[in-house]
Amino acid sequence: RQPELARLHRRFFEDAQLCHNLKETMKAGQWQALGDPMEVALVRMAKKCLGEAITYPKINEVPFDTDRKRLSTVHQTPKGVMLYCKGALEMVLPLCKQVQTGSEIAPLTADSRQDFLRAQEEMASKGLRVLAFAWRELEHGHNGKALEQDLILCGLVGLEDPPRPEVAGAMKQCREAGIKVIMVTGDHPHTALAIGRQIGQIQSENPVVITGIQLRKLSEIQLRLALDAPEIIFARVGADQKMRIVAALKKKKHIVAVTGDGVNDAPALKMADIGIAMGVSGTDVAKEAADMILLDDNFASIIAAIEEGRAVYGNIRKFLTYILSSNIPELVPFLAFALLKIPLPLTIILILAVDLGTDMLPALGLGAGKPEPGSMTKPPRPREERLLDWRLLVHAYLFLGILEAIVAMSAYFFVLQSGGWHWGESLEAYDSLYLQATTACFSAIIVTQIVNVFLCKTPGRSVFSGQLFDNRIILWGIALEITLVLVIVYTHWGNLIFGTAPIAPEVWLFMLPFALGMLLLEELRKAVVVKLV
Repeated sequence: RQPELARLHRRFFEDAQLCHNLKETMKAGQWQALGDPMEVALVRMAKKCLGEAITYPKINEVPFDTDRKRLSTVHQTPKGVMLYCKGALEMVLPLCKQVQTGSEIAPLTADSRQDFLRAQEEMASKGLRVLAFAWRELEHGHNGKALEQDLILCGLVGLEDPPRPEVAGAMKQCREAGIKVIMVTGDHPHTALAIGRQIGQIQSENPVVITGIQLRKLSEIQLRLALDAPEIIFARVGADQKMRIVAALKKKKHIVAVTGDGVNDAPALKMADIGIAMGVSGTDVAKEAADMILLDDNFASIIAAIEEGRAVYGNIRKFLTYILSSNIPELVPFLAFALLKIPLPLTIILILAVDLGTDMLPALGLGAGKPEPGSMTKPPRPREERLLDWRLLVHAYLFLGILEAIVAMSAYFFVLQSGGWHWGESLEAYDSLYLQATTACFSAIIVTQIVNVFLCKTPGRSVFSGQLFDNRIILWGIALEITLVLVIVYTHWGNLIFGTAPIAPEVWLFMLPFALGMLLLEELRKAVVVKLV
């Protein structure tokens, strides 16, 4: 307790302790307040300095909103009815005619007004949120707009809300990932600029800073041009202006994510492509309007979610490439059977064994893979890009699929010709040579799909670039795949159910150079694509 400070500035501390919208409760004998952390800090500061808790009943209120940028409450005190006001200095100062210095009250001169404005700028430039406090005695009732006039300015307070340490790193990731961060705040421009520099959003000497008053004067075309600035801050803006900024960004074909926690943020959250409400400090209205709730109120978590989203998108494309690739070596045998008049190289049940058996777990492993290294150093994908586009189809069907089909048909003809088969000769369905040939075709598809799963796992980089064996699901899938193939090929029940026959070791050796060739050709394709891009 500081008795002298409390005596000289009692009105200031009364204002800080009473002018708020907190819900105060007692829990286990401890005072607790629910609401804006800034108001909680002010109340605690005032109680500590005064050494007591003031409980003057509130009998009226002029609520805060983003246009007024101030809050006034009316209380019944032992000395009469008092109005306490706090808010942005530029909104409170015009309502004041006097200033309190210690125990003295004097007229508020033009020089004094400039002194307060300079003090605010100095505090704001240090990243502090500056609030002005004022009060007055009410002699003739306490209703109507006339409450907020002839106020007595009693001081300024600066509050520091330091950004979390991880925010600066998240900002750096945003820059690398091609994500533009725009600060839209109700704070003073100097405060916003100082915080922007602290977190790394602002790095240049001359960023664009637009206040709410300036924003009102901008046309739609001027606003869109301003939004092209690499570093931009909007300060002292209202709810309707936040919506205007979001609308302008959407017209420029940007995907817009908006974060917010207050009631006044709800319209912008609703309008954005992705509205993100704060889960801890956010109001119910903001949470209802949002598409996503941030449970830890941490900006860095948004960047982590973006990285995870990019990983999911990339994994789905890997999954599709892998699954679609095996369709071609399953289709080509039927085309060859119909056009070349040869025994059917692949039976229906073996196709089902591939699609419903051996391919399943490796495909699931691709879908659960970690984010690709460097995924957050690439710009966002184009808005019009589709998940299943022509590039993926060409890669899966006309490149990987064709390579697999060549290996499968080569293994099929290798077994037939090794067994003495001649072109045009028909074979019975249960002929051992025919069963061995179809088994070789099936086995070749499995071998190439094992190679393919590693190729699909690293779509934008070399398969030898590291982290080849970091996906346990894929490794277990390959182990299961090999086990299933051995059961189908080399067990009596497998031969009986799937119509297969054991194949000689030299057939497997015949496939390996082809599989290696497939890997090298895909590596060459990646190198060419990377060089061209």
